[in-house]
Amino acid sequence: MTGGITDITGITVGHCTDTENLTGCTVILCPEGAVGGVDVRGSAPGTRETDLLRPQSHVPTVNAFMLSGGSAYGLASATGVMNYLQERGIGYNAGSIQVPIVPAAIIFDQGVARSNAYPGEKEGYQACLNASDGPIEEGNVGAATGATVAKLLGPQNTQPGGVGSASVDLGDGLVVGAIVVVNAVGGIYNPDDGRIISGPRLANGEMGDSIKELLAIDYVSPQPFGTNTTIGVVATNATLSKVQTNQLAAVAHNGVALAVRPAHTPYDGDTIFGLATGNIKGEPDMTRIGAAVVKCVGDAIISGVAKAVGYHNQ
Repeated sequence: MTGGITDITGITVGHCTDTENLTGCTVILCPEGAVGGVDVRGSAPGTRETDLLRPQSHVPTVNAFMLSGGSAYGLASATGVMNYLQERGIGYNAGSIQVPIVPAAIIFDQGVARSNAYPGEKEGYQACLNASDGPIEEGNVGAATGATVAKLLGPQNTQPGGVGSASVDLGDGLVVGAIVVVNAVGGIYNPDDGRIISGPRLANGEMGDSIKELLAIDYVSPQPFGTNTTIGVVATNATLSKVQTNQLAAVAHNGVALAVRPAHTPYDGDTIFGLATGNIKGEPDMTRIGAAVVKCVGDAIISGVAKAVGYHNQ
C-alpha cells in the first residue's frame, strides 16, 4: 500500500505539469475497463461525458478519467487520452471502431495560469505516458498546478491548492481510494478535529477561519468570485453496479464537505467521479465502503493542500 488510489490494481495515475504557464492535467487510467459513476454538487461545473455515467445510460464501463486545469478549454486534454487509448485498441466496441470512454472535469485556474494557457490534446497524451501504479506526486502538480483555496477574502489573500490521494485497506483484499484536486472557495479543515489547515490571509498576516469570515456581519463578497471547484475520483476494487458506483460518488461529497468549508457553493463546480474495478467478487457492504470513501476524500484533500507550495503567492 502506497497510500493512494493506485493501491487499487488496474489503476494508474499520471500528471502533466506546466510549470511555466502554471496549469496542467491529471489522468486516471483503467484500461481494462471499470464501472463508472458521477455526482455533481457544485453550481458551476465544467464536465465531459457525465451523462454516460448515469445508471440508465447504455455504455457499461469507462477507460479513464481526466482532471484538468484550463477551465472549459482544458476539457480538450481528454481527447489526448482518447488518442492514447485508441492507439492501444482500448475502448467501447462500437462496431468497426473502438471508442475510449473518458469522462472529464476541470478547475478554473485562469486567474493563476499565464498567457491564457490551458492543457490540450498533447498534455493529455503526455499525462498518459507519465502514468504509473506507484506513489502519486501530490501538491501543486498536474491539474492542481494553478489551484488555489480559501478565496473568501479575495485573490490577494488566497492559499495554494493541490492534488492529493489516499487509500484505505478494508481487509481481505478490499481497497478504497481517492484522488482529489482542490481549487475551492472555502478553507481547508481537518475532518477529525476541525483544525484549520488552510484559510484566507487576514490583515495581520494570520490564517483566518473561512466560516467565521463568511458569517461576519461586515463581510463583503469579493468580485469576481466564480473561479473555483473541487474535483476528483473515488474508486474501489469491489464489484459494484452502475447504481452503486453513482452512490459511491455521491457519498464521497461528504468527505468534501467535511474538509472544505463552505463546500458546494454557487461558485464551485464540485464534481466527483466513482470507479469500481470489480476485482473483488461478492455482495459489497456499501455502508462500510462509503465510510472508507469519506475518509479517503478528506485525507486526500488535506494531503494535497498540505504539500502544495503555490507559485502564485511566493
